[in-house]
Amino acid sequence: MQSIPVDTTRLGVLRCAIAPEKKISNSETGEVKRDRDGNQMYTVAVTVRQDARRISVIEIALPGEPRGIEEGQVVKVTGLVAFAWSMGERHGISFRADAITPVTSVLPKAGGA
Repeated sequence: MQSIPVDTTRLGVLRCAIAPEKKISNSETGEVKRDRDGNQMYTVAVTVRQDARRISVIEIALPGEPRGIEEGQVVKVTGLVAFAWSMGERHGISFRADAITPVTSVLPKAGGA
């Protein structure tokens, strides 16, 4: 499966739609999926809106539990890559990132500088 790097600076505002959840590999046993290094995998649903276009929601997998991410919060996605996949008649695009972190804006102090 070929990975395609994604330039997140061109995606507009990224906002958490669904808070981090463990990625389950076996729904019968509840086993959590792990990456090659043994880290538990998590998913975060993120909204993407470019230039006043429709909002799209992408689900991003990442190793380890992202901290401080809440629904509705603006986030930064680091190391985002896309993967095209197909299984029989089904096909799609999956996303994976190195990290997702909250964006905290710094407000100017009252009274100017």
